Amino acid sequence: MKTRRAMFRSKGGVHPASRKRATNAMPVEFMPLSKVLFVSMVQHMGAPARPVVKKGDAVMRGQVLGEAGGYVSAPVHAPTSGKVIAISERPTQAGLPAACVEIEPDGEDRWDAARQPGPDWKTMEAKALVERIVAAGIVGMGGAGFPTHVKLSPPAGKTIDTLIINGAECEPYLTADQRLMVEAAQSIWTGVQIVRQILGARRLVMAIEDNKPDAIQAMSAAMEGTDAELVVLKTEYPQGAEKQLIYAVTGREVPSGGLPMAVGALVENVGTCAAIYDAIVEGRPLTERIVTVTGAMVRTPKNLRARIGTPLADLVAFCGGMVGLPGKIICGGPMMGLAQGSLEAAVTKTTSGVVLLPHQAVQQFSSMPCISCGRCVSACPMRLMPNTLGEMIEAEDNEGAEGLNVMDCIECGSCAYECPAHRPLVQHMRQAKAEITKQRLKKATAAKG
Repeated sequence: MKTRRAMFRSKGGVHPASRKRATNAMPVEFMPLSKVLFVSMVQHMGAPARPVVKKGDAVMRGQVLGEAGGYVSAPVHAPTSGKVIAISERPTQAGLPAACVEIEPDGEDRWDAARQPGPDWKTMEAKALVERIVAAGIVGMGGAGFPTHVKLSPPAGKTIDTLIINGAECEPYLTADQRLMVEAAQSIWTGVQIVRQILGARRLVMAIEDNKPDAIQAMSAAMEGTDAELVVLKTEYPQGAEKQLIYAVTGREVPSGGLPMAVGALVENVGTCAAIYDAIVEGRPLTERIVTVTGAMVRTPKNLRARIGTPLADLVAFCGGMVGLPGKIICGGPMMGLAQGSLEAAVTKTTSGVVLLPHQAVQQFSSMPCISCGRCVSACPMRLMPNTLGEMIEAEDNEGAEGLNVMDCIECGSCAYECPAHRPLVQHMRQAKAEITKQRLKKATAAKG
């Protein structure tokens, strides 16, 4: 194994305070089962899962609750054994209503007998490995939630020669991936080797930011004696973004509108690799994940291994509750996470953290006209012009914004973080991207007749 520093640095980026000290040395604790688990059918990008159980059904842990709603989708499994007490409509973390299977645990936590470890993964064909990953409902655990089997099935003629494992965890406050690397390095490494076998990747790189020396040490030990590289990244946001990570590690630039496979690379999160280990080696579908519960308004910040469907309120209660009324509740990190109106939502496969901020940390400003300072342009890691794009979008010129590559925006928030006029630039980009996508879909449907 070879360890080296990253040779390239992406354009832009910002340096928010990391705020990780409260939990980066806190071992992961197991979250007790809640009285009711609320398992949403929206756990990933793409089509929602479709419920296949009904009220009154007895279920076992690992049993399918919802089948995939299409190719870009993933099944959802029961996080414990118990009884289905309702099929309801509940708000997701994004605030939109979605089908939800409510389970009352029986306290026995019995696994579905159909969930059995497979044969030695080293003897399995790539197709068989991907089929087990599909069946296990694995999606990207870094926050995006893209169904993993889709990423691991590049189209014919597309060769992946470089596999990059993302251990950057560049979002402030979050330490779930860091603790996973420290405590389960061998599981991650086995999952990484499975992914490499599926892709046939010649080159394998583990990338970790330099503010995680304990994770670097743990992964180095797991990788010892292999042909892999461990690349130590300079701590910077959004270092963990897919295209930025590929450039930092390889010097390859993913073209505008392109996917990583266009440059022969693929990125997987460390949590996703650990989930692949569970699915292939242990025969267990994705029913739990590590969540960092932190922020100044949490009495005792912790890293918790929580079941999918655990109410956010129960996570906070297990951490000693709140020390006062928070100014903002965020699912995920403060840069790209989703603000919550309450703790009503539940843990999903992509819930990396719950951050409770005090009122004094939540600055309330009125948006002002752009002052043309250029700070957002300097901060943008995608080489966009957020100032011009923001004004175009306010003028409802989505066609012009599309021409200036607004679809390349990764919604990292760096522009808004730097903007002295406090303009809602990320919201503008998100609005335009949604409208452009809608119009593209409309044109494609009309073209089909």
